[in-house]
Amino acid sequence: MNLYELSPAPGSTQVGKRKGRGPGSGNGKTAGRGHKGQWARSGGGVRVGFEGGQMPLARRVPKRGFNNIFAKPLEVINVASLNKFDDGATVNICDLLDKGILSKCEYGVKVLGSGALTKKLTVRASAFSASAKEKIEAAGGKAEVI
Repeated sequence: MNLYELSPAPGSTQVGKRKGRGPGSGNGKTAGRGHKGQWARSGGGVRVGFEGGQMPLARRVPKRGFNNIFAKPLEVINVASLNKFDDGATVNICDLLDKGILSKCEYGVKVLGSGALTKKLTVRASAFSASAKEKIEAAGGKAEVI
């Protein structure tokens, strides 16, 4: 295969419609905008979320509390899921992703204390609950905050 033989998959590309290029094009004169009205004008239309004067959904729905848009939420796991690791292992975020305990981790991991831990592990995570820290140390391991 050579470079000149490459072409896109059939149907994956389309030629754009040339608006306002005469009656023969099928999109002449009003260029598919119809006659007059708000949508026929240049710059016409309404802003995002506008519902024709009706009270918009974003204002109808009750709001409560404070929603921090800059929050960096941590993924959570329980100490019971750490039993998948070998005794004496060091567990970090990469290991959790490799074992499939976590599917993604954008900002960090918090270990919670649900379940029982039977193995001695060194766990490196962003945060630990008090009960999780107790259980890890009771099993002979270490809880390290990174």
